[in-house]
Amino acid sequence: MRACLHICERMERRCANAREIVKALAQMQRICQAVGMSSDYSPPQDPLVILHDDAEILAVDKPAGLLSVPGKGEHLADCLIARVQAVWPQALLVHRLDRDTSGVIVFGLTPHAQRFLSKQFELRATRKTYVARVHGRLSPKTGRVDLPLAVDWPNRPRQQVDHENGKPAITDWRVLRDSADETRVRLMPQTGRSHQLRVHMLALGHVILGDPLYATGEALDHPRLMLHSEELRIKHPDSGKMMRFRAAAPF
Repeated sequence: MRACLHICERMERRCANAREIVKALAQMQRICQAVGMSSDYSPPQDPLVILHDDAEILAVDKPAGLLSVPGKGEHLADCLIARVQAVWPQALLVHRLDRDTSGVIVFGLTPHAQRFLSKQFELRATRKTYVARVHGRLSPKTGRVDLPLAVDWPNRPRQQVDHENGKPAITDWRVLRDSADETRVRLMPQTGRSHQLRVHMLALGHVILGDPLYATGEALDHPRLMLHSEELRIKHPDSGKMMRFRAAAPF
C-alpha cells in the first residue's frame, strides 16, 4: 500500500510539473508575440496622421500595432520614428508609446525642442490623458492607484507591483460609462512607468481588454489592446505656451 501511495505521489508531482511547463511555454509564446519577436509583425500601412507641426514640434496620432522605435532585427525596422523621419529627417525622439497603444505622440524637430520637451516629461510637467476599455465594472467612479512598479525579470517585458524594489507609480481614473461586462475609463497617469496603466488596471482586477501580456480568457479576445493616448498637454519650446494635442479613440 505504501509503495502504491509513493508511486501516486510521484505521478502527481510529475503531472503538476508538466502543467507548469505547459503554462510557462504558453506564457513565453504570448510574451514573444507581444513584443514583436515573432515573424508575423505586420504594422498598419495607413498614412501618417499629423495633429500639429511647426518649426519645433511634430505631433502624430500613432496607430496601434506600430512600434514607436525599431526593434531588434530587420523585420522590426518599420516603426513610427522611421516613417516620420522619411518626411522630417530632423525629427528627434522625445517619448514613446507601446506598440499596441495608439494615440498622441510628439517629436522634437530641433535639438533644443527635444531637450525642452524631454525635460517636461522628466519633471512630470506634462498632462497625459488616456482612454481604455477594461474588463468588468470598475467601481467607484473615480479613484487613484498608488502602487510601485518594477520589471518582472523572469517574464520580461512584463512589469509587476513591487513594494520593496518598485519605483513610485500613480494613476488617477474616472469612469466614463460601464456595464456588467466592461468599463470605459479615462486614465490620467501622474508618473510614466513602463506598462503603468496596464499593470495598475490589472492590480485593480480590471485588466485592459485585448492586452496580449496581461489579459487572459474572454478579456484577451479582442482585436487590439483597448488603450489610447487621447490627449497630451505640453509647453511649446519656443513660446512657452501650453499646447494641447488630441486624438479621438478609434474604439
